[in-house]
Amino acid sequence: MEQDQRISEVVTREQSRLRNFIRRRVPDPRDAEDILQDVFYALVEANRLLMPIEHVTGWLFRVARNRITDLFRKKKPESFSDTAAADQDDELPRLEDLLPSSAAGPDALYARRVLLDELELAVHELPEEQRAVFVAHELEGLSFKDMAAETGVGVSTLLSRKRYAVLHLRKRLQSIYDEFTKG
Repeated sequence: MEQDQRISEVVTREQSRLRNFIRRRVPDPRDAEDILQDVFYALVEANRLLMPIEHVTGWLFRVARNRITDLFRKKKPESFSDTAAADQDDELPRLEDLLPSSAAGPDALYARRVLLDELELAVHELPEEQRAVFVAHELEGLSFKDMAAETGVGVSTLLSRKRYAVLHLRKRLQSIYDEFTKG
């Protein structure tokens, strides 16, 4: 419990600076959020493995730099959501905006139905704790800090749960993505 409290304090203290650091170097806000999440996940794992970290702030920024480098090294295939641009208010598109229009004909309607069904199944396959964090953060827009206050679960635990949920969903939905992009 004490470890969770210390990690929560570090996340609260460093989150804004670290996010700004990453956003200045990574153009896509979604990639920047993924990197931020990865950095805090690495902190949680290092803590669980009892790795000694003398200067937490410096360590966090070093991990962030490494994750940014990793991002630019790997060649990412363009994902379905990457094709959607931010709107005039600089907001990221909603799920509804990323799906084929139901008015675009039978093929689009079929693709939309398949995507929604697979996404729903994949989300329901998640363990309850992971699903709750994923839905609250991604669909309801709650911050990890707000979720921690509401549930009494530490920020580090919530970050870890979301990380596992995202990894599962990516793996689970890859075949659907491949089917639509190669077809």
